[in-house]
Amino acid sequence: MKKGQITNILLLLVLALILFTPLGFHVKVWMNRMLSFNPTPVEERKQEVLSSYTWRLADQQNRSYDLNHARGKVVFINIWASWCPPCVAEMPDLQLLYSDYKEEVEFLFIARERKEKAVAFMEENQYNFPVYYEMGPGPRQLSSNSLPTTYILDRNGKIVVSKTGAAAWNSRITRELIDELLGQ
Repeated sequence: MKKGQITNILLLLVLALILFTPLGFHVKVWMNRMLSFNPTPVEERKQEVLSSYTWRLADQQNRSYDLNHARGKVVFINIWASWCPPCVAEMPDLQLLYSDYKEEVEFLFIARERKEKAVAFMEENQYNFPVYYEMGPGPRQLSSNSLPTTYILDRNGKIVVSKTGAAAWNSRITRELIDELLGQ
């Protein structure tokens, strides 16, 4: 075999490892962490206000929760799954943000997977933020088929941040935005 053929075979093996093995999942998570950037607010003129707060959720103990409970609060909504590399990449930042703001901000981490998987993921990684599961459709402005998707709402239900993909949530910029929203 020629040197170029050997190089091509090695490249294909590395790609196969990344794409088709658990090692690849961790590489994808690491890459998403490295490529995460600060989320930016939606342009003021494009910010929508929720038309409805109706969204039935259940927590990990199967207790009912409705988004109506969050009216008048700053709300942080993250839709995720443990099999999603960008979701897993942003979880450490989300845990830090939750730890610092859990008394002031209504956090809703909505898992789009079987409860058993989400619980195992949370326990394995020692995350303690509240996880919810959808029991019905949510407001149209908060519907997304992409993971992760994150929204930050002000006290009036205005969607200030709408972000799809991994982001650096524990950043100075995000904290300043949340502090500003809490001060309103």
